[in-house]
Amino acid sequence: MSAKSFAVLSLLAMLVHMAIAGCTSELRNFMYLTGQHPAMPVHLVEQQCITHLALAFMPSGVFNRDSQSDVNGSPLDWPLFRSIEFTRPLVNAETKLLVAIGGWGDTAGFAEGALTEGSRQRFAGNVAAMVAATGADGVDIDWEYPGGNGEDYKQVPNAERAWETAAYPLLLAAIRRALGPSKILSAAVPGRPEDMLAFTASTVPAIMRSVDFLNVMTYDLMNRRDTVTAHHSSVQNSLAAVDAYMAAGCDAQHINFGLAFYVRYYKTEHNDCAERRLQNGSAIGCRTLLMEDPETGADLGRAGAFSWHDSVPGYLESSFDKALAQGTFDKESGGYYYWDEDEDLWWSFDTVDAIANEKIPRILQERKLGGVFAWGLGEDGPKFQHFSAMSRAWKKVKDDGRGASNHVASSTARDEL
Repeated sequence: MSAKSFAVLSLLAMLVHMAIAGCTSELRNFMYLTGQHPAMPVHLVEQQCITHLALAFMPSGVFNRDSQSDVNGSPLDWPLFRSIEFTRPLVNAETKLLVAIGGWGDTAGFAEGALTEGSRQRFAGNVAAMVAATGADGVDIDWEYPGGNGEDYKQVPNAERAWETAAYPLLLAAIRRALGPSKILSAAVPGRPEDMLAFTASTVPAIMRSVDFLNVMTYDLMNRRDTVTAHHSSVQNSLAAVDAYMAAGCDAQHINFGLAFYVRYYKTEHNDCAERRLQNGSAIGCRTLLMEDPETGADLGRAGAFSWHDSVPGYLESSFDKALAQGTFDKESGGYYYWDEDEDLWWSFDTVDAIANEKIPRILQERKLGGVFAWGLGEDGPKFQHFSAMSRAWKKVKDDGRGASNHVASSTARDEL
C-alpha cells in the first residue's frame, strides 16, 4: 500500500476515533483479519469497538527454527501479510493486536514443537521473540485439532496423535512462561464436541491456567464429513459447544463464541430431501451426496463456501438468489437455511437478523460469556453489515450489563449482499 493510501486510512481512523463513545469494555469483541481479505472498515465507528484484532496467519513451522539470524547474522523475518505497526493506527488505541499462529491444516509445525520439553521451550522462545520483534500484544494459537480429527485425519489416524492431548497444555504452558503474564495468550478451539479430543475435564483446567480465553469455533458445525443436512452455525449447536467447554472446567467469562462471515452450501440427495420436506415441512436432516473421499478424506467438490466479500460463483448465482429471498430461520435450532430442490443445494449462513436478534442475545448474553469473535473482518466487506450488526448487538449487551436485550437490527437476507 502506498504512503498516500496509508495516510488516508489513518485520517479516516482518526476521525472515527473522535466520534467513538463507550466501546471500551472487558466484554470482548474479537476479530480475525486475514491475508485473503485484509479490508478494514476504517470509516465505521464499529471498527473502534473491536477489543482484539488477530492478524492471521503466521505458519507454526517458523517457531521451530534454532536461530533467529541467517548465516550473515541478519535477523530473520516473521512472515505476516501485514505488520502490527501498519495496523495499530487504524484501530482504537486500546485495541489489542495479536498474531494468530497456525490455522486449518497447519498441524505439523505444532506437533514438532510440542513433542518434547526441549522442543516446547524452543517453540515458546521463538513465539516470545516474534512478539517482541513485531510489537504485538500477544498471540492466538490456532492448533485447531490437537489429538486428531484435523484436515489430515485420513492420512494420520487419531491414534497416532493421541499423545498430543497431553502435550497441548504443556506447549501452552511453555508459551505462557516465555511471554510472561502481561501478554495475551488465546487459543482457537473446536466447536463440534466430537472434535474436542484434547479438551476434556482432565485437560481443560490445565489449559486455562495458561490462556486468557478460548475462541470456540461455533461454525462449520456441518462440514463435508457429514451425511445429512444441518445448520453449520446454529444457536442450538453453538450453545452445545460452549456448554461442553464449561462442563469441562472453563468458566463462561473465558469463552468467546464464534460467528462466520461467509456462506456454506452442500449438494443433496433429491428424493430423500423431497420426501423429508413433504413429511416434516423442511429438508433438515435429509441425505447429502458423499462430500469427501472415504479413503483419503479429499474434497469431492460437493460442498463449498464463499465470503460476503467474494463474488458468487456463476453456477451458484441463481440458487443463492433464491436462498437469500426464500430462506427460513429455524426458530427451534436457531439457524437460517434454504433447500433448493431444483439445484439440489442446501444453503446455511447467518443473516444480520440472526446475529443481532438471536445469536448475540441467546448465546453471548444468556450464557454470560466473555465475548464474541468472527472469522473474519474483511470477509464481511465491502458493506460490513454483519460486522456492524454484531458490534452494535455486542455494545448493547455491554451497556446493559448483560441485561434484557431489545432487537437492534432488521433486514431481509437479500439486503445483506
